[in-house]
Amino acid sequence: MPAWLIPALKAVLPHLGTIVSVTVPAFTKKTTAENQGALQQKQIAELQAAAAQNSANIKELAEQLQVTITALEQAAAVAQSRHRRVLALAVITFLLSVAALGLTLLPELFLEPVT
Repeated sequence: MPAWLIPALKAVLPHLGTIVSVTVPAFTKKTTAENQGALQQKQIAELQAAAAQNSANIKELAEQLQVTITALEQAAAVAQSRHRRVLALAVITFLLSVAALGLTLLPELFLEPVT
């Protein structure tokens, strides 16, 4: 699973119930007492209110997603700089170990053994 997916899900999941509950409007039940025109007007008003609430929730979610993406980009930049630093230290350590090995083997290659 990609590392960026978990923070994004943590940002979205708390608002998922709200979004679903707003997008499923509770329509006014048909009753025999009300005429058909008034019933349709009431249902249209409910749909418009649900659409307005849905729009507000989507806007809030988009803002939170933008904040999350910005934070992820900053974390990726920090991780990349740390990775470069660790790689540089590993190369330096390797070169020092090769130099130490060379210095250790140098006297044995050029000097005659003492008997």
